[in-house]
Amino acid sequence: MPRFVIDGTKLKIEDIYLLASGDIKLVLSDEVRKKISKNRRYLETVLEDPNQIIYGINTGFGALCNVKISDANLEKLQENLVLSHACGAGELVPQDICKMILLLKIINLSFGYSGIRPELIDKLIELYNAGIYPVIFQLGSLGASGDLAPLAHLSLPLIGQGKVYFEGEMQPSRLAMDKCGISGITLKSKEGLALLNGTQFSLAYAGLIAAEAKAIFHIANKIAALSMDAFVCDISPFDPLIHQIRPHQGQIIAAEEIYSYLIRSGIRKKKRYSVQDPYSFRCVPQVHGAGLNAILHACDVINTEINAVTDNPNIFDGDDKILSGGNFHAQPLALVLDYICIAIAEFGSISERRIYQLINGERGLPEFLTKYPGLDSGFMIAQYTAASIVSQNKQYCTPASVDSIVSSKGQEDHVSMAANAATKAFRVINNVKTIMAIELLVAVQAFEYRRPLKSSEPLEAVITELRSKVPFLEEDRLMHDDITIAEKIIQDWIVQYCLSQQ
Repeated sequence: MPRFVIDGTKLKIEDIYLLASGDIKLVLSDEVRKKISKNRRYLETVLEDPNQIIYGINTGFGALCNVKISDANLEKLQENLVLSHACGAGELVPQDICKMILLLKIINLSFGYSGIRPELIDKLIELYNAGIYPVIFQLGSLGASGDLAPLAHLSLPLIGQGKVYFEGEMQPSRLAMDKCGISGITLKSKEGLALLNGTQFSLAYAGLIAAEAKAIFHIANKIAALSMDAFVCDISPFDPLIHQIRPHQGQIIAAEEIYSYLIRSGIRKKKRYSVQDPYSFRCVPQVHGAGLNAILHACDVINTEINAVTDNPNIFDGDDKILSGGNFHAQPLALVLDYICIAIAEFGSISERRIYQLINGERGLPEFLTKYPGLDSGFMIAQYTAASIVSQNKQYCTPASVDSIVSSKGQEDHVSMAANAATKAFRVINNVKTIMAIELLVAVQAFEYRRPLKSSEPLEAVITELRSKVPFLEEDRLMHDDITIAEKIIQDWIVQYCLSQQ
């Protein structure tokens, strides 16, 4: 069984994606274990002083920060924290993201600034390696003071509460843990707070979205190129000379990819229908490229966050300090999640415009790409579906990061709403996959009307793959099934790309 040693090495989005996608066991290095132990011993020494008052360790939480808790109740304080904060609501978080949240929490605690015992992180690793992942809900985090409600649900199994995903089904955590011979744990001082403080809920969504968004950029370029071929577009807008004089990184990459797909196509032999093509074809490098720039910026922020300590307070044993700050505030993630949400939505928006152009009955193509327009509707309503999704995405692109609601009696008076930014960006990226699936179906159908001409080898491979699963639309049939198959092809391409980035 492959293993991954947590040894303090900096990780990237691609590492997290790979770990969460496979059956890879986690192991804590001896050096990291020693660092965590040393950090905990320091905290315990400090707590021996009866006059020490440290937020969240021997005080209440939030607006109750000035309430001193007796030594006898420190363990009960941590358990109460987890139970009271497990207020998640709404839809379930997908299981693969729950796994990623658990992974990121383990990594975050491994840095050795959280004052926990090694036994706590060992227990989290034990659950992870057994394939026991907490059931978490999408709603409940304000993105400041940590993703409190989601991370409370993450922590419930440690005290034998809540539900988990195990062996392909949802079940009580005690039942799953008993099957694996895993016992619960009593939370000691600071440990409940260390579990709940942090940005791992928002970060897991952000990491998955960013990884898939990079894949979508490249896949969208390929599908757009096929649409261009089917629409007999001019290749000159993708000439490198144009993009060298406006050298945005994403624009250059998009233009290079599209040019490489089109330069060897047999469509180059066909007479052009127009001097210029609509912007949804001609301006793909500028639109897709700007999207990639946004994605790459988001990746920089997300990679920093993966390797950051985001709980509170932080224990600096080497400096003899315990500091209470605001590293749990997820504003960096909230902003880039809103940014990447808009960028991804634009991939879908321009894709829908190409769908519209291809079914319009122009440039020698039949109306709605059917042989019998009138009797058959062809791809008419597929475009409706794409348009409705684009419209919904516009609503989801309203930024969450500009919102804030005062909580905890005014103690937490500015929050990031990163969790809401994360869940709506997740909906947008899944919506865009559907739009791209519809464009794939439409582009391949349209290109069939250009036969016997052939496209370039890479684009012919796309046509062949789709046609192996979805036949030419001779007459109307249940279009939903075709879209579902095309969505599966898109998702397979995304996973293949993400796993190839190591």
